[in-house]
Amino acid sequence: MSAVVVVESPAKSKTIEKYLGKGYKVLASYGHIRAFPKKDGSVDPDNNFALKYQVIEDKEKRINDIQKALKRADTLILASDLDREGEAIAWHVADELKSRGALEGKQVQRITFNEITKKAIDAAMANPSEVNMPLVDAQQARSALDYLVGFTLSPLLWRKIRGGLSAGRVQSVALRLICEREQHIRDFKPKEYWSIEAACESKNGAFESHLTAMAGKTLSKFALPDGVSARDAARQVEQGDFSIADIQKKQAKQQPSAPFITSSLQMDASRKLGFTARKTMQVAQKLYEGIEVDGEPVGLITYMRTDSIALSDDALADMRSYISSRWGKDYLPTKPRVFKSKSKNAQEAHEAIRPTSTARTPEAMRSVLDTDGHKLYTLIWKRALASQMSPAILDQVRVDMLSGDLTLRATGSVLAFAGFRTLYIEGTDEPAKDDKDRLLPAMNVGDAIDIKAVNPKQHFTEPKPRFSEATLVKELEGHGIGRPSTYASILNVLRTRQYVDMDKKRFVPTDVGEIVSRFLTTYFTDIVETGFTAEIESQLDAVARGEREWRPLLHEFWTPFKARVDDTMENVKRSDVTHEETDEICTECGKPMAIKLGRYGKFLACTGYPECKQARPLDGNGEAPEPEVSDQKCEECGKPMLIKQGRYGKFLGCSAYPECKGIQPLEKPKDTGIKCPECGKGTFLEKKSRRGKIFYSCSKYPKCKKALWNKPIDKPCPECGAAYVTEKITKRNGTQHICDSEVCTWIEQIEAPE
Repeated sequence: MSAVVVVESPAKSKTIEKYLGKGYKVLASYGHIRAFPKKDGSVDPDNNFALKYQVIEDKEKRINDIQKALKRADTLILASDLDREGEAIAWHVADELKSRGALEGKQVQRITFNEITKKAIDAAMANPSEVNMPLVDAQQARSALDYLVGFTLSPLLWRKIRGGLSAGRVQSVALRLICEREQHIRDFKPKEYWSIEAACESKNGAFESHLTAMAGKTLSKFALPDGVSARDAARQVEQGDFSIADIQKKQAKQQPSAPFITSSLQMDASRKLGFTARKTMQVAQKLYEGIEVDGEPVGLITYMRTDSIALSDDALADMRSYISSRWGKDYLPTKPRVFKSKSKNAQEAHEAIRPTSTARTPEAMRSVLDTDGHKLYTLIWKRALASQMSPAILDQVRVDMLSGDLTLRATGSVLAFAGFRTLYIEGTDEPAKDDKDRLLPAMNVGDAIDIKAVNPKQHFTEPKPRFSEATLVKELEGHGIGRPSTYASILNVLRTRQYVDMDKKRFVPTDVGEIVSRFLTTYFTDIVETGFTAEIESQLDAVARGEREWRPLLHEFWTPFKARVDDTMENVKRSDVTHEETDEICTECGKPMAIKLGRYGKFLACTGYPECKQARPLDGNGEAPEPEVSDQKCEECGKPMLIKQGRYGKFLGCSAYPECKGIQPLEKPKDTGIKCPECGKGTFLEKKSRRGKIFYSCSKYPKCKKALWNKPIDKPCPECGAAYVTEKITKRNGTQHICDSEVCTWIEQIEAPE
C-alpha cells in the first residue's frame, strides 16, 4: 500500500514518516487550508446559512503538494489533531481534494492519536475510521456564529463609537468580566476592622494566637470596628490569666490535583512560570510535536488541547511503576487514582496532558530542551506523576486558652507524611495564610500561658483583585465559556485590539474597552451575558455529540440578533454611546460638560461643540486632574506656569489662561552647542518628537528648519572637511560615525553590533 498522510504541523511530519517507514509520504497542511473570505456574505443566513470557503492564499502550495503526491498513492490518511479544529481541518482537506477530482479511486481514512510515539501511531494506523461529521458541524457552527457576530457588530461599532473597532462573541464576554471587575474596584468602599494578636509562651516554647471570643460570644470579622474598641479588648487580654482549656487534634488527608487539562495548565503556568496562555500553548505544542532524543524523534507530552482528566491504562501502569521504584510503596496508593471529567463533552478517548514516558524525567530532558520547554515539561511531568501518588497527611492542632470570658486560639499543623507534596504543590492566586503552617510546642490542658505581648492590628476590607490570565481563564471555565482551544486566543485578542492593558500581569480595561463593553452590555445584553454564552457552548457541544443539528442553532441565534442590530443602527445615536453626562458646567459658555472618547482616551468636553471648544483631559478614574504648579514663570506675563496634560503629553501652560495663552515645553531642549551649518547662527537642540523619539533641530526654528535624527558630533569629517559628523546606532551595524554631507560616504565604525 502507498499512502499520503496529512498532519497539521511540519514538525510532526518527519517524526511520523520515520515511524511509518516506506510507502508513506507525510505532508503538513500547516493548520487550516480553507477559511471564510474576509468579506461579507461568506455565511448566508438567507440561504439556510450556506457557507462559502476559499483556500487561504498561502496554503495553495500546501494543498497542491498533497494533490500532487496523491497521484502516486492509493490512500489518503487524514491525521490532523483530535479536537474539533483538527476534525474540521481533516474534512476541509478531503473536501477540497474531492472538489478538484483528486480523490477518484482513492481510499480516505481518518486516524487520531493522543501522543506522537511509535506505539500510538501504529495503534492508530491499525484502527482507521471516518471523519467525525458531528465534530466538523460543531466547528463550522462556532466559526459561523463568530463570523456573523464579528461582521455584523463591527460596522455598528464603527458608526456608533469609532472606526477600526471590532467585536467577538466570546471575547466580548471576557471583556465584560474585566470591565465589571474594574467598576467593582472603583465603587468599593473599604471597611475598617481590627484583630487582636497575642504573643504567648508555654513551658515548652513560644507561639502566636489571636482573640476569638469576648463576653462569651464569638467575635465576628467586624466585632472590633475601630481602634478604641480594639485597644480596650487588648487591655483586657493583657490583664488576663490564661490557661489551656481545650486541645483538638485531628489528622487530615490532602489529595493531589488531577493531571493537567488545557485550562489548568494555562493557569499553573501563569502562576508559577509567568507564561501567558498563548506562550504556554506555543511551548506545549513543541513538546507535543517532539524533539530528537538519542537520534530518535520523540513526542514528549500527550495532546495539549483537552478537557479530559482521564489517563490511559498504559500511562497509569507506567507511572505507578516509576513511583514505586523511585519513592517506595508508601508513596503509591493501593490502586490507581481515577479522575472523572466534569465536561459532558470530554471524550473518553482523550487523555489529560501527561508525559509520554515517565522515564524521560525533567533532569534527563534538560540538555535537549530550551529553558521554556524544560520549565513547562517539568510542570507537566510533576503534576501527572503527583496525581498518582499517595495523599499528604497533616496533623492539625487547635488550642483554646481561656481567661474569664476571653478566648485566645492558636492553630498549627505538621506535615506528618509528604506524599504527593514531595513532588508537586498546586499554585494559587490567593495570598498564603500562615496560621495552619505554624508548628506549635507540646501543650496540655490546664497549662498556664504567659502573654508576652498584645498587638491590636488594623485591617481594611479589599475589593476583589483584577483578573490575571489564570483567574480569568478560571472564571470563563467556571461559567462554561470557551473551550480548550480558545482560551489563549480570547486573551490575546483583547490585548491586540487594545481593549485591555496589562498592569502587574493583570487586566485593566482601556477607555475604548470600557465604552465598547458598555455599548454591548446596554444594547446586546445576550451577547455578553455569561449564561447565554455558556448555553451556546452547551448547544455546540450537543452538535459535537450528534444530538442536534447545527443550522437550526444558527437560526435561533440569528433572527433576534439581526433584528436588534438593525434597531440599534437606526435608533441609537453616537452621542448616546460615547458621551457620559456630568454635573459640571462649561466655564466658557455655560453649557453642560460631557465625558467623551477621543483618539487618546477619555476627555471632558463642552456639549456646545463645535461653537465652544472648551475641553480638558481626564485621569484614569474619569476625574479631571488638578494642574500642578511648576517653579517656572510665564515668559509672556510672568505668572506661574502649570503642568498640564495635552494631546502629545505634558507641557507648561500659563495659570492666567485664557487671558494669557503662553505655553512652554515641560523640559527645555538640551543645547548640544554644535553650530547649525544651514544658517550659521543657531545651535542644535536635543528634542523629543510627539512619539517620544529623540531628534536634533536648529535653535532658530522656524526660521531655520535644519533637523537631524542622528546625534551630531563636534568633529569634522576627515574625508570632506564637513563641520561635523553624526552618530548612528543600530542593532545591525552597531555604533557608527557618518558624515552628514549628502555627497560624502565616509563611515567610521565605533562599536561592533551586539
